[in-house]
Amino acid sequence: MTRYFSQEHEWIEIEGDLGTVGITDYAQGQLGDITFVDLPAEGATFEKGDSVAVVDSVKAASDVYTPVSGTIAEANDVLADQPELVNTDAEVGGWLFRITLSDASELEALMDEAAYKDYVASL
Repeated sequence: MTRYFSQEHEWIEIEGDLGTVGITDYAQGQLGDITFVDLPAEGATFEKGDSVAVVDSVKAASDVYTPVSGTIAEANDVLADQPELVNTDAEVGGWLFRITLSDASELEALMDEAAYKDYVASL
């Protein structure tokens, strides 16, 4: 599996034509304690950069943008009862949704882990 990162602090892990998407550890740290996550409906179709989900925290509500175009295959329904997973396990168990990619070439515009770490360090 290959993982990519966006400048909006989303990560996407690719396995075949399916991508698992969440917010980065950096993003959850900036948001503070997550209190609610509004997830997309299965079967919904989005274009790269569309707002797909909303993460509410004690500090603010923040849109989550899809790093690729595609159709929602699954939402992490566990987050309905345990939104704090985004804080404690942002880059594994706190994933938000899975999306079936419609254009894998969009991945080329995203950063690898080393580039993302450099990007965060420059903020």
